Amino acid sequence: MRWNRHFQIIFAILLNSIWFVSCFDVVRAEGTSPSVPIVPVPYYAPPDRIDFCGESVPLDSPEVRERFDREFTIVVYSHAQVYLWLKRAERYFPRIEKELAVHKLPEDLKYVAVAESDLMAMACSPAGAVGPWQFISSTGRNYGLSQTGEIDERHDFDMAMASAFRYLKDLHGLFGNWTLAVAAYNCGERRIASEMERQKVRDYYSLKLPLETERYIFRILAIKAVLSSPEQYGYQLPKGGGYPEVPVDLVRVRLSHRMPLQMVADAAGMTYREFKVLNPFLVSNTIPEGQFTLKVHRGKGTQFQKRLAAAQAEYVPKSVAHKVSKGETLSGIARKYNVSMQDLRKWNRIRGDTVRIGQVLKIVR
Repeated sequence: MRWNRHFQIIFAILLNSIWFVSCFDVVRAEGTSPSVPIVPVPYYAPPDRIDFCGESVPLDSPEVRERFDREFTIVVYSHAQVYLWLKRAERYFPRIEKELAVHKLPEDLKYVAVAESDLMAMACSPAGAVGPWQFISSTGRNYGLSQTGEIDERHDFDMAMASAFRYLKDLHGLFGNWTLAVAAYNCGERRIASEMERQKVRDYYSLKLPLETERYIFRILAIKAVLSSPEQYGYQLPKGGGYPEVPVDLVRVRLSHRMPLQMVADAAGMTYREFKVLNPFLVSNTIPEGQFTLKVHRGKGTQFQKRLAAAQAEYVPKSVAHKVSKGETLSGIARKYNVSMQDLRKWNRIRGDTVRIGQVLKIVR
């Protein structure tokens, strides 16, 4: 009985297989197949004319036009990225445009932030450029952006924007046009100046530069073309589809001593994450002593000041001892504990950057 049962199962499987193959042969013979709709990819030609900050782009040059077409094609078909730009632009472009007008700068400079960081405050490049305007450490410091183990003002949109505008103004004064100024923003004024001198050329479009910088202006032009006329290229963001500006109160506070960020967030009636998102320049779990302008949710500013004052009065900073081991440096110890070298020197009455093996350092947490 058991073998008969097995034979019946095997015979049934064979019959089903024969039926399936015969059906496939019939379909193939008749030339029919399930209909698959073919959706053509629309072709969008790059604009015939475009300018940057009022400076015309020589698209009559075949080489210049091809370089522009490459970046335009990449941008116009990057559907997800373009929609994210459009959504973030609703939050950030009004702020940028307002400040550009105050500084009497061309409105096209708003597209620099898009090309640099996709309008993201926490953007970081492999080269160490940080924030929405992508400052490297040295340039950030030169333009007033504080950077310690606990603070990095390059991440703050408004502070970095003010510094970026000063830097771009200086670059424009140095090179005399916006195309070269923005190219220098990308690869540095020294590189642009040295290449101009070596190649005997004062025109960005004729200079041989690092590949990223050669593409940089064209990418900004492509972003401008698409974001300034998104409907022309098939992008239709519905009303209310963008990211709105977050309403905040700006509160000027003075901390007499270092405080845990969680405690400050509690005083604002916010979660740790909410507070960090509104204040991205706070890059540690603590806030050092000093004066700061902090953002809290709209309507919570007055209460925040009162609760923070009470929290400061009650909180007693803790300290730990660190014994210096062979190979350790003051800067390395500062990074380990997310504190500044200035604070380490102050707490331990150190002049300079030298520490001794076996030296015990006080670290305030």
